[in-house]
Amino acid sequence: MSWDIDLQALWLTLKLAMLTVVILLMVCLPAAWLLNKYQGRFKPVIEALITLPLVLPPTVLGFYLLMAFSPNAWLGNAWLQVTGEQLTFSFTGILLGSLIYSLPFVMQPLMSGLSQLGEAFEQQAASLGIVTWKRFAYLLLPLLKPSIISAATLGFAHTLGEFGLVLMIGGNIPGETQVLSIALYNHVELLEYQQAHNLAALLLLCSFLSLLLLYKFNRPLADIR
Repeated sequence: MSWDIDLQALWLTLKLAMLTVVILLMVCLPAAWLLNKYQGRFKPVIEALITLPLVLPPTVLGFYLLMAFSPNAWLGNAWLQVTGEQLTFSFTGILLGSLIYSLPFVMQPLMSGLSQLGEAFEQQAASLGIVTWKRFAYLLLPLLKPSIISAATLGFAHTLGEFGLVLMIGGNIPGETQVLSIALYNHVELLEYQQAHNLAALLLLCSFLSLLLLYKFNRPLADIR
């Protein structure tokens, strides 16, 4: 039974990490491009809000999201009215929390890549009459490949190890919100150290392989210019 629960936790963790990375890349690629172009006075405020999860304790962010996702709050109530399901203690809830918590890990590499790339390539393409969406899709995206790899890898690896935020929003429901880090904590509480070793080693291996792939296949922008 314990092994079945651990497999459920593994699948749930991978599902959460993959969905988080895919959704964040879809959102952050155009957002980073637009923010890179924006030079208004509110840019530092926007950048600070994006980066805030990096320095904010997960339990603090989890607490505020728990309040926002509650059926008594307008967001949680609106979701309940539309879908018939509550955000708290659900997979959707921990997915939304993960999107917010992992946002800077995906956004920062993209912003850094765009900053290194500069405006020269896009200005030359614009002077040739290439429309905006084609410049973004056929020029910037290929040039940003190293940054996209970094963003996807860091976002995925970071989501694998989420604990405090998931526990605050989703609790500890096997098959629904119990991810690997929470399953590991459960084994330690029950003094099941061998099972805890297995899960810890699995998380360690996944994190190492993610970073290995990052450094093996990710070349700096200077190498592709």
